Amino acid sequence: MQIPDEGDHPQLQVLKMSWLQFYLPLHILMAACLCHSIKAPTSSQQSFRTDLFNFYHSLILADGKETTVHLMKDIPKRYYFVLEESRVLLPFTITVTPCDVPIEWSILVHKASASSLGKEAQGDHDTQEVSQSQKAPSTVSTIFNYKGNSVETYMGMSSHSALYMLEFLSTERDTHITVYLTTDTTSGHLYPELPMDPRIDVIGVGHTTVTLTWKHSPSVLQHRESIQYCLLVNEKHNYKSLCAAETAIRSSGMKLPPTLALSLSPYLLEPQQVMILSNSELSIINKVSSGEVRQICMGTKNTYTVPSLSPSTQYYFDVFVVNLLTNASAAYTGTFARTLEEPEPKVTELKDGKVIQVVLDGKKQKFYSLQYQARHKKVQFSFQLCRGQVRVHITKNGKTVASENISGLRYFSLKGKLLDTYLVQLRSTEESNSSVKVQVSPHFHKPLFPLLPESLKIKSFSKLRTCNSVTIAWLGTQEESKYCVYKRRIEEDQVWRELQNADRCSGPESRHKSEKVLCKYFYDLNLQRAVTTETIKGLDAGTLYLFDVYLFGPSGIPVRYHSKVVKTRKKC
Repeated sequence: MQIPDEGDHPQLQVLKMSWLQFYLPLHILMAACLCHSIKAPTSSQQSFRTDLFNFYHSLILADGKETTVHLMKDIPKRYYFVLEESRVLLPFTITVTPCDVPIEWSILVHKASASSLGKEAQGDHDTQEVSQSQKAPSTVSTIFNYKGNSVETYMGMSSHSALYMLEFLSTERDTHITVYLTTDTTSGHLYPELPMDPRIDVIGVGHTTVTLTWKHSPSVLQHRESIQYCLLVNEKHNYKSLCAAETAIRSSGMKLPPTLALSLSPYLLEPQQVMILSNSELSIINKVSSGEVRQICMGTKNTYTVPSLSPSTQYYFDVFVVNLLTNASAAYTGTFARTLEEPEPKVTELKDGKVIQVVLDGKKQKFYSLQYQARHKKVQFSFQLCRGQVRVHITKNGKTVASENISGLRYFSLKGKLLDTYLVQLRSTEESNSSVKVQVSPHFHKPLFPLLPESLKIKSFSKLRTCNSVTIAWLGTQEESKYCVYKRRIEEDQVWRELQNADRCSGPESRHKSEKVLCKYFYDLNLQRAVTTETIKGLDAGTLYLFDVYLFGPSGIPVRYHSKVVKTRKKC
């Protein structure tokens, strides 16, 4: 085939697709040359022809395929496509999906014959402009402009051969978009269809739940097996596309393989699977961000109750209908809702000298509140940690006077006025349940707990171990107190559980009588000599034993030393 020159220029008005497929780059050059008519070219024509020759920044847009376009800040990127001449109007659509920041994009057309008729699709957008092509031959005109971050679709009709150029620009930062061009409107849609009313309705709001419903996509009714709904929940804002949501999660620094995106295939994402990002990861997207991003795919159900939300918090909800075969998606109009405020916790009154034990739920992480009205100017709060880890927060007339995590025994001696109101709030800092004993008293000289030694550890002497006896030692105080020793035989696989779950507030009343070894009184005014030992006999060889020592003070409330596990010798 010979390459026609400028003298053959009228014959180039009819373009054959087979010729285009083979000589497409050359045809673009020729199309640019055709801009040079008898009259001197206008500035817009000259600029357009120069752009056509700049192949370094120009690419051919594929028909019927979604194309990912990467944009660098302030550097425009151009794509081209050609429509051949036809006796009937040829429809074509262009869908552009920004995946992050707002972008600017426009469609320019160069044609050498009659004008093309275009119309824009309905959609939410920031700015748009459609101008009719000039009817003069060899014209270049802009038929569509858009600026924003919404998914936008342009629908056009053309009956004459024309060369189209799409220009994209990001002025905020480097980003990427997806572009879908199709001239075939008879073989179905790449993107799932949205219903006539694409809104999400909030039909129920609780303290920790929100119930949503939405109208079915026509695509779900036609292709139930290959379509599913995915719900996105976050505390920052709505996303206008699944592509934008996916970009936000990737930008958070979460290292995911390319296939592990929001629009996962059914083989990678099971129903009800949740992907959570921590606050620190999300802060990379926006430093004032808080909360988490959750994605839940629920098949073809169009009603869903979102669980495990925080009370009195505003959440944003987006529903996407996803084609599992093509990974393409369409976004419903996002909504938001605020969960109900948590009801005021019940407040328990504290009475002088009365000891109460509080069990705290670690999973719910709720505060347990105690209130006390002072009848004396000086009061003392006593806390004994029984299990887990507990945070104590004390306010006097609404002002914080103490706040810390407690361990073992802790006293707070406070001064104020008569009838001051103290509020004590307790919370478990672990996921497992915690418990603590609390007492308030104006009598400083009558402490709830006995005087404690420097350490509550029990020591065993390896050299004094025999096949049937063990020698242990523990520290005492300068105050005469009662000490009781208990033992229990345990198995090796029970050791960790026994030590971790030990209730440090439980007294000898929780032990079986057969576990009691002895009780003794002991003290020494010289703390250097305030130590006692005890040899426990009658044990079995090669056996593990759990030893406990209980200290009783004047109030009769026991303090349990840290349990000690010792194994007798197997051979002697």
